[in-house]
Amino acid sequence: MTKKVVLGFSGGLDTSYCVKYLTREMGYEVHSIIVNTGGFSKEELKHIEEHAITLGVKSHKTVHAVKNYYDSIIKYLIYGNILKNNTYPLSVSAERLSQAIHIADHARELNADAVAHGSTGAGNDQVRFDMIFHIMIPGVEIITPIRDLQLTREEEIAYLKENGVAMNFDKSMYSINKGLWGTSVGGKETLSSKGMLPEDAWPTQVTKTGNEEVKLHFEKGELKKVNDKKMDHPSEAIQYLQAIAGPYGIGRDIHVGDTIIGIKGRVGFEAAAPMVILKAHHALEKHVLTKWQQQWKDQLSQFYGNWLHEGQILDPVMRDIETYLESSQRNVTGDVFVQLFPFRFQIIGIESKYDLMNSKFGKYGEMNTGFTGDDVRGFSKIFGNQTFIYHMVKTDADDKN
Repeated sequence: MTKKVVLGFSGGLDTSYCVKYLTREMGYEVHSIIVNTGGFSKEELKHIEEHAITLGVKSHKTVHAVKNYYDSIIKYLIYGNILKNNTYPLSVSAERLSQAIHIADHARELNADAVAHGSTGAGNDQVRFDMIFHIMIPGVEIITPIRDLQLTREEEIAYLKENGVAMNFDKSMYSINKGLWGTSVGGKETLSSKGMLPEDAWPTQVTKTGNEEVKLHFEKGELKKVNDKKMDHPSEAIQYLQAIAGPYGIGRDIHVGDTIIGIKGRVGFEAAAPMVILKAHHALEKHVLTKWQQQWKDQLSQFYGNWLHEGQILDPVMRDIETYLESSQRNVTGDVFVQLFPFRFQIIGIESKYDLMNSKFGKYGEMNTGFTGDDVRGFSKIFGNQTFIYHMVKTDADDKN
């Protein structure tokens, strides 16, 4: 009986090679799957399916995972205002975990003997895919031809041509990975510690000038409306805002990160909607959450983002932190007003019924109605009492020496 392998398939050079290698050299029955997390149009998905079938797969599955991707991962990145190294909205790392989980589910459904992916041995993705597969489908063999054979691009192309595969082998100067939560861009400028991507390397070109104001409406931490346009699902609000803010060139940057395998790397990214949403959400939180809610959220969110980046989305501690993050959002409801300009944006302010900056209790730096000057005089003495005792004791002890 022919063994079955489920292959995560993007339609590019590496996964196209994998189809031919797994069928011709290893004798597997290949079942390809593509998980769309916001980076493909209907036409592109159709073309990828046709390409897979032409290559000789036994079956091909397209998973439309945008809403699930948001519900299971992105939502918590927003709740936590998470930017890796205060810069990067975890665009690709979050996306790969969603894809890996769906691929593992498909392998389990088909009772596959093996699962395969096209990662090389140089980056984070190999760890993320392998780890998810080890946890979700233990005992299922993991096959990685590109990594195991240490293939060059030229060797892959030669093999496919020898096996009669007709596809576009021209390689763009820049590698681009697009998803709901941002687009990564890699090129020669990101291979060293100095260099900025040129204008024509960015997938979204700057076509807007001047400025415009957008109003973002959050309900319990989730973006539900943009400019009073209500969306059926927050993922649609993200895409709608991206269409507005992207042409300003907002959210472009280069991230320098520590990889799971211990080396540092640079990658360019554009993430107009994610950056605007995260900053707007954070601004709203600063108005409606207490000091200690914000402090504990910051600590847990930083851990959550780092652990997710390293592929540990299935660790049960992540469910615990998600529960806390969700609870923290119960009053994060209101409107945030954002001004968009070419290459930048600014938060104008917020309106919320939960705003703790409430004039009924006083105006900062001017007056208060909740306490008197005598109250503050007594509070100040008590609040610093332990430190006062420390210094008095220390001075007395030092004088005796």
